[in-house]
Amino acid sequence: MSRASSHALKHPPVTAPSAPAGATPFPELAVAIERERRRGRGAQSNDSGRFEAEARVAFDDGWQSLDDLPPFKTTVSIDTSRKVIARNDSPDIGFDRSINPYRGCEHGCVYCFARPTHAYLGLSPGLDFESKLLVKPDAPELLEKELAAPGYEPRMIAIGTNTDPYQPIECEHKIMRGILEVLERVGHPVGIVTKSALVVRDIDILQRMAKRNLVKVALSVTTLDPKLARTMEPRASTPPKRLEAIRKLTDAGIPATVMVAPVIPALNDSEIERILDAAAHAGAKEASYVLLRLPLEVRDLFREWLMANYPDRYRHVFTLIRDMRGGRDYDAKWGMRMKGTGPMAWMIGRRFEVACEKLGLNKRRTKLTTDHFIKPNRNGQQLSLF
Repeated sequence: MSRASSHALKHPPVTAPSAPAGATPFPELAVAIERERRRGRGAQSNDSGRFEAEARVAFDDGWQSLDDLPPFKTTVSIDTSRKVIARNDSPDIGFDRSINPYRGCEHGCVYCFARPTHAYLGLSPGLDFESKLLVKPDAPELLEKELAAPGYEPRMIAIGTNTDPYQPIECEHKIMRGILEVLERVGHPVGIVTKSALVVRDIDILQRMAKRNLVKVALSVTTLDPKLARTMEPRASTPPKRLEAIRKLTDAGIPATVMVAPVIPALNDSEIERILDAAAHAGAKEASYVLLRLPLEVRDLFREWLMANYPDRYRHVFTLIRDMRGGRDYDAKWGMRMKGTGPMAWMIGRRFEVACEKLGLNKRRTKLTTDHFIKPNRNGQQLSLF
């Protein structure tokens, strides 16, 4: 297949029926997969990654061959990376290191900004991202080795900032629990972000760490509408389960934060106050929000999903998104990518601040300590007698 034909397949000359007013017409970038094959998934399609020279599209050749294609099933492969701590120098986030026990995420959140990372593996950011997963079974051992390295200086490690460490396959693989066991043993601080109630499984470890001011947990609650939640993030815990997890964590003395993320204009932005109120009553003491981000392939996957599920809101949603992104679908500038700009973004921010003030949220921020850190022994290192 030539590059020209590949481009034609990826970008068929079909314009979306309701592009935002005043915008340049844009093509539908992928062919939707038949509904029964993607049941329980978030993405509508499985277009090739941006680094691939060729694109393959399933089409009916007249012999009903598509009827024989199996549904997308979750498969798990081994990630052979030899390091687990990823570093970043982004000035607009509060951590410089993170761990992702898994690559890809079965939760299937259609808006997930981590989807484009699957393109680096030669896989699709669409359905592949939520069905072809990679696990790092050696993560706890590798982590301990990295913490023991000469010159390592402890600072909070963030987990769950890319893919969810408590996605369904964690029930079987327990990699996140192994990582927590290492961090507890060496007294290293950790901040966890998840949208899974599975986090309460590890309350025993988290409670002990919390007593030494070594952990805080943020639960992402996108909506309280069960239908919207099921459609937008099909395999994540339901909103009531996430609120229940906040309650259990706070009852155990573990600092719990609610993240209203992402805020999507004309879809869930009307729920900001309700989500904060529900989380505050569940015991959350801190809150944050992030505006919808649409980098790279996420834009087209979200566009397809919106057209398939909320076609009446399509034009309005993208008009508001562009109003908050300087006329574009996404603006990746530091300091702006999380909150946006313009009147609509300003209003969302003020509504959030007023609601937090009324509910007593963010009165104090939990600051974790590195005072308990004890560097683990390196393999073969002689123990001290004193």
